Amino acid sequence: MRELYPEIEPYRTHRLRVDDIHELYIEECGHPDGLPVVFLHGGPGAGLSAYHRRFFDPTRYRIVLFDQRGAGKSTPHAELRDNTTWHLVADIEAIREYFGIERWVVFGGSWGSTLALAYAQKHPERVLGLVLRGIFLGRPDELRWFNELDGGARFIFPERWERYLAHIPEDERHDMVEAYWRRLDSDDPSVRVDAAIAWGNWEGGSTTLVHDPDEPGNFEDPHAAVSVARAEAHYFRHRIFLEPDQLLRDIHRIRRIPATIVHGRYDIICPVKTAHDLASAWPEAAFHIVLAGHSAADPAIVDVLVSATDALADRYA
Repeated sequence: MRELYPEIEPYRTHRLRVDDIHELYIEECGHPDGLPVVFLHGGPGAGLSAYHRRFFDPTRYRIVLFDQRGAGKSTPHAELRDNTTWHLVADIEAIREYFGIERWVVFGGSWGSTLALAYAQKHPERVLGLVLRGIFLGRPDELRWFNELDGGARFIFPERWERYLAHIPEDERHDMVEAYWRRLDSDDPSVRVDAAIAWGNWEGGSTTLVHDPDEPGNFEDPHAAVSVARAEAHYFRHRIFLEPDQLLRDIHRIRRIPATIVHGRYDIICPVKTAHDLASAWPEAAFHIVLAGHSAADPAIVDVLVSATDALADRYA
């Protein structure tokens, strides 16, 4: 099985102001003259991790990574004004223009897969290939599956669900996202942080195939927890700023683009049916269901992702 490439550091970082409010943090890694690829992180609001650089052969790729609005090292932190799917799509295009890149590979997982599809459908002429993991299309059933009482994830991770549920009074539990949002948007910083950590414990610890119900999760750091929880609740309560079934409806715009889709059979955050629906609408894409959960770090998912980026480098580099 393929493994991640060795750890690397950026050869250059940038700060790009995209409007009167937001400034993005951007990294360039790998080979300055390599095949351009843009990495789209999850969340929304999760920001970059060092291992995100490692899905690409650094001798053949010019790897562009950035923290989306309000996330990571982008500023202002956790800012939700002018922060929608379509603002982020415009940011991706602004980054491409800033670097003078004509066309590039687009790589995204989880929320990053949503954003990659939205960007590619808006700008298909700019996309050389797509590598998508842990598919999320932002449909109402997907939103309710993981976060609401009538969803199914609570039956898989009951210990975690109890802690997520306990943070909200019983009379507000009919709409958990809205109840969390009221706390995440509180004027009291301690209320915001407590809600964000509870939200992050539910999601962040539910990503891997091998599950430890007491693992605190990926978002236990208050700074990261607040940006993730605020952005996710904001996007979820606005239905991801997409029209119903928009990403499936507009798949015809990208059917000619080489694409790989990989999804964990036991992904509880984004159930595999979502990826199956995408692949059914897009039979030209290579579709892999593997023995994994949601995490991009699960070995079976790493194997497909690295194989896919290597194949695109063989094709274009």
